[in-house]
Amino acid sequence: MLFLCISDIHGHADALAAVLATAERRGFGRLLVAGDLCFPGPAPLETWRRLVSVNATCVQGLGDRALATVDPDGLNARSDFERDRLKRLRETRNELGELILARLAKLPTSMRIPIEGARHLQLVHGSPSDPFEPLTHELDDEEIAVLLGDDPADIVVCGGSHVPFDRTVGRTRVINVGSVGEAPDGCYAHATFIETSASGIAVEQIAVPLARPLAASGG
Repeated sequence: MLFLCISDIHGHADALAAVLATAERRGFGRLLVAGDLCFPGPAPLETWRRLVSVNATCVQGLGDRALATVDPDGLNARSDFERDRLKRLRETRNELGELILARLAKLPTSMRIPIEGARHLQLVHGSPSDPFEPLTHELDDEEIAVLLGDDPADIVVCGGSHVPFDRTVGRTRVINVGSVGEAPDGCYAHATFIETSASGIAVEQIAVPLARPLAASGG
C-alpha cells in the first residue's frame, strides 16, 4: 500500500491542492492526515470539502478540537493577537457550520491501521502518549520513547511541530510529516509517501513548492 501522509493544513486549501496535484501524478492508495485541518487559514470549508472528496483518513488535532469545542464568546482576549485569533475562530466556525463542527468533534485523536507483515501504523497529531504533545526533531531518543508510551505501533505518523523528520527509536519508526499549511518559511508544503509491503517500508519526504508564499499564522 502506498500512503500519502500529511498534517497541519490549517485551512490553506491552495497548499493542499498543490500537494494533491503532485501526489496524484505519482499515484497513491490512501491519504492519511494527522490533524489540524481547517484553522486558522483562509479557506476552511474548501479544505474540508477537498479532504472529504478524496476520502481522507483524518485524526483530530488541537486546532480541530478548539474549533469544535471552544465558544469564542466565552473567552476574553488579553492581546491583539488573541483578539485576532478569537475573531478568526468565530469566522471559521460560522463558515464550517454545525454539521462539520460536529464531525470534527468526533474525529479520533489516534488511529491504528493494520499494514502488511502483521504490523501496525499509528496516525496521531502529537504522540501516542498524548495526542496533543508533539514529537519534535529536537527531542532525544529517550524523550521520544517516553512520548511513544508502552505499546507504540511499528510506525508512528504524526505532525504538530511543522518540521518533518524520520527516526527509528527502539522498534518504532517515527515519521513526522511536517506541515502543508504552515511550513517554517511558507514557500513550500510538506508531504510524505510511505509504501508498506511484507518485506518492509519505504519512506520519501518531499517539499512541494507553492505558487504564493503562505503567511505564518502561528497555529
